[in-house]
Amino acid sequence: MKQSSISIEVHTDENRVPDAIYWNATDTTQPDTQQAKAMMLAFWDGAEKAALRIDLWTKAMMVDEMADFFYQTMMTMADTYGRATNHQDMVQDMKNFARDFYQKFRDKQMKESKA
Repeated sequence: MKQSSISIEVHTDENRVPDAIYWNATDTTQPDTQQAKAMMLAFWDGAEKAALRIDLWTKAMMVDEMADFFYQTMMTMADTYGRATNHQDMVQDMKNFARDFYQKFRDKQMKESKA
């Protein structure tokens, strides 16, 4: 049996706020440790029927980057759901929601920049 590993290292300041996030994986084409400004990690606990999550972002993560991150994550979650279920109508609903979310964010940014 083959085994793969993903390693995540989080550096924090004195208040335990993330300064930097580093990760690497054994089964990747990228040989070096990668740096990230944010991460979302989710596991499904089948016994408890509950999602277990770790959501972290660094102080350097800007609001517009967070909106991009959420938009892209929702779009890829929709694709994953589609591959797992073949419920393409639900995939389109999820992607439509993601597009609407992102457009509302952009509209909000434009309105705030004019104020």
